[in-house]
Amino acid sequence: MSLEDLRRKIDEADAKIVHLIAERQKIVQEIGKEKQEEGTQIEDREREREVLENVRQIAQEKGLSQQDIESIYQQIVTVSKRRQGIVVAFQGEIGAYSEEAALGFFGPSTQVKPFESLDNVFKAVEQDETQFGVVPTENSLEGSISRTYDLFLDSILKVCGETELRVSHCLIAGQKSRLDLIKRIYSHPQALGQCQAFLRHLDCELIPTYDTAGSVKMIKEKGITDGGAIASARAADIYGMKVIAKEIEDNPNNFTRFFILSKQDSPPSGNDKTSIVFTVKHQSGALYEFLKEFAARNISLTKIESRPTRQKPWEYNFYLDFEGHRDDKASQEALGGLEKISLFVKVLGSYHRAK
Repeated sequence: MSLEDLRRKIDEADAKIVHLIAERQKIVQEIGKEKQEEGTQIEDREREREVLENVRQIAQEKGLSQQDIESIYQQIVTVSKRRQGIVVAFQGEIGAYSEEAALGFFGPSTQVKPFESLDNVFKAVEQDETQFGVVPTENSLEGSISRTYDLFLDSILKVCGETELRVSHCLIAGQKSRLDLIKRIYSHPQALGQCQAFLRHLDCELIPTYDTAGSVKMIKEKGITDGGAIASARAADIYGMKVIAKEIEDNPNNFTRFFILSKQDSPPSGNDKTSIVFTVKHQSGALYEFLKEFAARNISLTKIESRPTRQKPWEYNFYLDFEGHRDDKASQEALGGLEKISLFVKVLGSYHRAK
């Protein structure tokens, strides 16, 4: 058989696969309707595990890589949940970077719900007002979002995913405005801090607000003609405003990492990370002994950071990310060892690594 004939067979097989996926999505939508009528949660991790176990078994019977097939089906399951009508909470107004991260992770047709504070995002997921939440955890220039990590300490929620977003700031104002007319600039303090070089050359008052997109919405609704806002170009489109200047951030390597919140974390995918928070005894070598549990099992750490416990002066919680899923044998052994030598260990969740 010629190469052209073989490629034709590939095209035919691909067409069958796409048709079957389309058929699966129609069934998924029907399931979503049934769940909504019954008042049942869209999220069903036990069913997900059954689906993944089933396809792994079929892959084994067909002589295929179970890990490869599971990875493909992880994406299919994620798309299926979007089609069932999930609702995702985020902090800020429509057009915020957190909303953009949510739509990037779950898909553009996802229903999103804005909340004023990170506390309210956590509460919305905890009280089943939404199935998921998206919260910023760290910025590549500004560091960790401390409030997010503090909220995890008392929350029942898990990290079930992560995503990263390239943050590009714009100066936004009314359609008839010009740069020389702007006397006040509104935005989130972090956004203002990330555009210092641009702002230094302007004779403007800088006014911190709770949200980037919210600042655009405010100057629109209040008809502020001598004010501008720092936010995304998408926010300007949403509120019918004009971009005065693009890419005004000091550093182009400006990325924000977001955690996906749920009541359960994700099953193993073969390319996972796990996040934990812990406290060690206040004695010499305690942190070394803790980290040795990972080193002894060749588990790579991707982040470690300390935060004050806020209970006693000069005592700290440590937040740590490592490669692997908490259900992996090596991870279970390490976590078991950690519990013996620490004062406190909490697994925030295991999840598929962001691309």
